[in-house]
Amino acid sequence: MTLQPRAVVVHRTTEYAELVARHGTRQQAAFFLETRGRGLSEVIERDRSQQEARRVVTAGLPADWRRAEVERTDLARFVFGPEDIVVVVGQDGLVANVAKYLGGQPVIGVNPEPGRNVGVLVPHPADATSALLRAAIAGQRITERTMVEATTDSGENLRALNEVYVGHASHQSSRYSLRLPSGAGERQSSSGVLIGTGTGCTGWLRSAWLERHSTLGLPGAADPALCWFVREAWPSPTTGTELTEGALADTESLVLTAESDQLVCFGDGIEHDALTLTWGQRLTVTTSGQHLRLVG
Repeated sequence: MTLQPRAVVVHRTTEYAELVARHGTRQQAAFFLETRGRGLSEVIERDRSQQEARRVVTAGLPADWRRAEVERTDLARFVFGPEDIVVVVGQDGLVANVAKYLGGQPVIGVNPEPGRNVGVLVPHPADATSALLRAAIAGQRITERTMVEATTDSGENLRALNEVYVGHASHQSSRYSLRLPSGAGERQSSSGVLIGTGTGCTGWLRSAWLERHSTLGLPGAADPALCWFVREAWPSPTTGTELTEGALADTESLVLTAESDQLVCFGDGIEHDALTLTWGQRLTVTTSGQHLRLVG
């Protein structure tokens, strides 16, 4: 018996809900904001926009489909099925947050605040959900975006849509050795290494690229290639600064070997869901065989 598709609506708790949960009452939340030169009305309006978008999305789900909702903090514990179609209601970053947990399920990005969110990964209004679900189930209007994957020598791995960070959990100095596809290598001490995709080149990677006035060509969102940047490499008698940026073709990998304890690797800013590297452990970063499948 074939299962009916399941629509999984992903959202993030709003700032208003977090404030009320933290301070206990709406009045206390308002007082807290006022002490910081902000008002509650804007926060409430953004909450209403989010709730209304979720209401419209839910109303657009086919009556005979199964359905589920998951909040961002529960993504690591949620089990996505192969028949799921994922509807993300929120900012672009929420799509990146959910992408690492998927296995090729189509993703529809809904923008609850078109005047505020950029909407690169969430370009659709809520009332387009029904038509987009039909397109997704028919395999239409789907574009693929490259993802990055990191794998330890013990077999643990994680994927990310934008980038992975490798370094110390507190972003202080970390020591490791780096090896390029060409065979060139270097021992380094730095604030960590960023390796990511064309999608990530609009965010953290681009910041590193701009800061150093790099001339490195950045990949596009669908290009099967990665780029990497070392943050604040420190020269010393035992560590170098010659290999601090580069590109990786789809068959190439960057290999880092930890030379200090408790280095971490996390993706797309989700620090609590990270790989931990001990001294001597090796991490290989390459283009993932898995892609984010966006319904456009």
